[in-house]
Amino acid sequence: MVESAQEELSALAAIFCGPGEWEVLSHSETDGTVFRILTKAEGLMGEDVPLELLFHLPVNYPSCLPAISVHSEHLTRAQSMTVKEKLLKQAENLLSEPMVHELVLWIQHNLRHVLNQPETGSGREKCTFATGTTVDDGLWMTLLHLDHMRAKTKYVQTVEKWASDLQLTGRLMFMGKIILILLQGDRSNIKVSGI
Repeated sequence: MVESAQEELSALAAIFCGPGEWEVLSHSETDGTVFRILTKAEGLMGEDVPLELLFHLPVNYPSCLPAISVHSEHLTRAQSMTVKEKLLKQAENLLSEPMVHELVLWIQHNLRHVLNQPETGSGREKCTFATGTTVDDGLWMTLLHLDHMRAKTKYVQTVEKWASDLQLTGRLMFMGKIILILLQGDRSNIKVSGI
């Protein structure tokens, strides 16, 4: 990791020195550094919104963008994705210089404005079922129950190919006579029936 990135990590540890505000989750010479910052920002109604910001600094950071993940019990998944997208867009303006502290300060001052903007085309849409329930058309999960499996090896290969072709992740579970397939991926690649 570049020396300026090491200096930035030391500075961040000194800035976010409160209980639980800073934690290095992993550090590797080949994969870079992953750390978490807990902070607060002003929400839509002026309330403090706790934010957990996960940063993955690759080994060639700051020459390339960090990976960012945003979590908060006070935000929906769509809002968290919007915050992440805005942070990455802001990071593009800071490329080639240490940027994590700037990004944290930016979201602390701009969260309310980010949440106040209508959601833009991130490729995710909303689905409305006949019941009137609106569902985020993003990451979905489905559980399939199979009655039986005659040629186990061939069937497993077919399921793996389908999952790969549809860019789904999942698990095939054999629990006695019960056979389950758990799939996770974009809503557009998972057909849901019986809702």
